[in-house]
Amino acid sequence: MTKNTKMIKAEWPDEKQKTKKPWYREYSEALIVAAILALIIRTFVVQAFKIPSGSMEDTLLIGDHLLVNKFIYGMQVPFSDTRFLSLRHPERGDIIVFEFPDDEDKSYFKRRDFIKRVIGTPGDTVEVRDKKVYVNGELYRIPQEVHKDPGLQPPNYGPRDFTGPVKVPPGQYFVMGDNRDHSYDSRFWGFVEESKIKGLAFIKYWSWDREENWPRWARIGHPIK
Repeated sequence: MTKNTKMIKAEWPDEKQKTKKPWYREYSEALIVAAILALIIRTFVVQAFKIPSGSMEDTLLIGDHLLVNKFIYGMQVPFSDTRFLSLRHPERGDIIVFEFPDDEDKSYFKRRDFIKRVIGTPGDTVEVRDKKVYVNGELYRIPQEVHKDPGLQPPNYGPRDFTGPVKVPPGQYFVMGDNRDHSYDSRFWGFVEESKIKGLAFIKYWSWDREENWPRWARIGHPIK
């Protein structure tokens, strides 16, 4: 019995003799795990965006880099409109990133992301009269709004300065840029479906001034309001 036991022990491989994984396999496995985690975080938790235009000046400048909260309105199943675990719906004043409605018929890789501020929520009546925004018949002004051009005069009235009144349908939102005279928004192309909203912009993590070719240090790390 003792002899058999010794034979078994002799045949069992010692821990030190176990085959070690090649270095390239260890690195590749680590990279795959990191890529999967990054994809999960980007899809369901937070995503980075860069501001390409001046429609949200001076709240957001060209060259600002943002982080967007992707779970506050509900985590979206990739390539579908299904959401789950929603904390709340978009509210008036939220700055949201969404898929541009007119790109719906384009291929996935050609669709553009827009960023605007929510002005009207489902059921609201929104009207723009001589640049002034009215929600449900009451003047709605925010300190972040900017007007850089003179108002349009008749007969040149346009949706930029005069829109509506329009009632926001269920499950949709009326959005505008803070740079009111230079923003292509709901005044021109209509509403944003909640299913197209990707998340809430909440912080500027980097900002680059391409004219000065230098970082805007004072903007980095500031919350977006």
